[in-house]
Amino acid sequence: MTVTETETTTGTGADTCAGPPQGDRRPDGADKYTISEVVALTGLTAHTLRWYERIGLMPHIDRSHTGQRRYSNRDLDWLALVGKLRLTGMPVADMVRYAELVREGDHTYTERFELLKQTREDVLSRIAELQGTLAVLDRKIGFYADAGRALASERAR
Repeated sequence: MTVTETETTTGTGADTCAGPPQGDRRPDGADKYTISEVVALTGLTAHTLRWYERIGLMPHIDRSHTGQRRYSNRDLDWLALVGKLRLTGMPVADMVRYAELVREGDHTYTERFELLKQTREDVLSRIAELQGTLAVLDRKIGFYADAGRALASERAR
């Protein structure tokens, strides 16, 4: 099942936002998860889930007749996307802006495109920086491996 970005927040649309479902998810229609179940499925804390809701990153979470939050598979897909955006280093304010743009509808595709494109460029820059760092580590590891072999050879004499 692929859930669309717009479906995640408005119930319509065609832009995919999440990969395949993860974990032990219920079929659509029976997908009413409590906050503790979402914690177990996602690894996020209840505090984080409530904070996401408060800042507008996870708006419109359904509630039971007793007021308990009830999350859907679409909500889980959205949380998976938010997790990926966090891994990119995207600032929370940009993630909230992205969520607002999704809720505003299809006419915001260009702005969403630009936001994600800039995030991609930032990620590529970080990857290049990390590759340079990895090269330094590899050189150091090689140096110590060679030095260790030389010491072992001297001790063996």
